[in-house]
Amino acid sequence: MEKRKYFLNQFQIVIDAKDPARLVEFWTQALGYVPEPPPEGFSSWFEFYKRIGVPKEELTTEMTDSIVDPDGKGPRIWFHIVPEPKTCKNRLHFDLRVSGGFGVSMDIRRERVEAEAARLIKIGAIRLETLEQRGLEWYAVAMADPEENEFDIN
Repeated sequence: MEKRKYFLNQFQIVIDAKDPARLVEFWTQALGYVPEPPPEGFSSWFEFYKRIGVPKEELTTEMTDSIVDPDGKGPRIWFHIVPEPKTCKNRLHFDLRVSGGFGVSMDIRRERVEAEAARLIKIGAIRLETLEQRGLEWYAVAMADPEENEFDIN
């Protein structure tokens, strides 16, 4: 096996988006992330993207299209602007783990999941369905963000 010539120690999550600014607004509130500041030496992402040659028709004054964990522990999330709309179910999705896990009673876990679902609906999420099965110690809610990207709360 050939040895890698680089060391992978970080990754980012990329989500295709019609309106990156709207998803930045939603996901910063959903995850407790913050908009990523522009690279050093640039006063805005617009200025940065213009400088690196992004085509004029793709530039807008509201170019904040990425978010980061303020503690630096979670991955960067970049909302990549694309012209085509979402057409099918995601093959990858977020699970927002708010219940406390199996060490917490099912009543409390259900209450926490429902409270988070209600909070996210107020900021633009769509509730898709409740995910639970009789006899199984599991409770989750399937949701979608403002561009219909699916995620679960459990």
